[in-house]
Amino acid sequence: MSPEKMAKEIMDWLREMVYSSGGRGAIFGLSGGLDSSVVAVLCSKVFGPYSLGLIMPCFSEATDRAHAELVADIFDIPVKVIDLDAVFTQMLLALTGEGEPQDQQSLAAVNIKPRLRMAALYYWSARKHFRVIGSGNKSEILIGYFTKHGDSGVDLEPLGSLLKEDVWELARYLGIPREIIEKPPTAGLWKGQTDEDEMGFSYDVLDAYLNGEKIAPDLQDKIKNMQKTSEHKRNLPPIFPNRE
Repeated sequence: MSPEKMAKEIMDWLREMVYSSGGRGAIFGLSGGLDSSVVAVLCSKVFGPYSLGLIMPCFSEATDRAHAELVADIFDIPVKVIDLDAVFTQMLLALTGEGEPQDQQSLAAVNIKPRLRMAALYYWSARKHFRVIGSGNKSEILIGYFTKHGDSGVDLEPLGSLLKEDVWELARYLGIPREIIEKPPTAGLWKGQTDEDEMGFSYDVLDAYLNGEKIAPDLQDKIKNMQKTSEHKRNLPPIFPNRE
């Protein structure tokens, strides 16, 4: 499918899903990354002033905020900046009981960041009667590369059936700035963190596997294991089957 046709179909879907659920518009995190930029532009085209991007730095790279603001300026997207540095620090202090939290880069700690962002999104969602729009793509969703009840805590996933390579193509069609398209994808969990370093393989390799192409056996086994062990992240919590 051409990126033009894909963009139109996603925008039509967003319009139908938001309005049919009683929503007045769309709210989304604007991180300065590729996926969130694409979602922001699509939502802005559909909902105009009834769209809102939250820029939510949490000990983040200054470049990420600059890129988020660049997208907002170019496409005239309404934004709010919510600095979560102090909230994150206080949460860690409350959890650890330490004078200075020692594990700010542990996985347990950094996963608090997307969960704080989710809470902020739903606060403003309730205030404005907007639906929360996620930026997860198919490549990441299928291997569980997201934070449970964090960046997966959304109402709609417009990129959820698109591989990362499709999102890059869509970004070029939409006119996302080149510096955002070309920078290494990152979840912004810690300084210097990149998606591909953390996953242990490139998006090209991942998308090749998901497209049914042959890849190195060890990477194939690794991806299969990630799919299997992350299954719980893609499903609602199991409910005890009371048979009485």
